[in-house]
Amino acid sequence: MSEPVKLDLAAIADRYAAAWLSHDPQAILALHAPDSTFQAHGRGAQVRGEAALLHEFAGVFERYPGFGVEIHRLLLGDGHWTLDWTLTFQPPGKERRGFHALDVVEVDSAGLITRKDTFFDYAQVKAALS
Repeated sequence: MSEPVKLDLAAIADRYAAAWLSHDPQAILALHAPDSTFQAHGRGAQVRGEAALLHEFAGVFERYPGFGVEIHRLLLGDGHWTLDWTLTFQPPGKERRGFHALDVVEVDSAGLITRKDTFFDYAQVKAALS
């Protein structure tokens, strides 16, 4: 019998955060399994597969110019992590703003993301977009 693979989830989460901060949808996609899913709950339906993920990730940077992240805490589990964070952005000619979010990210034995669910504080989203 082979030993179970021990993933360094903190390192995987760091690489994933760096990909998002690079504003490069291809770099983000490269960290996802081919049949991975993503859902921004309350904003749209779950998307699956490379083409849909690429479109969805690119849309995030269009909706939130100057996309940034303030991390509050990272909770690591068995094959998943939960990220408590604030999405920040800056519309042209306006002040930087943001809103609270929570990600639940599942990872396969190869260290690729298989599912990402993002939950937002929609009262804060509404205020930030006004």
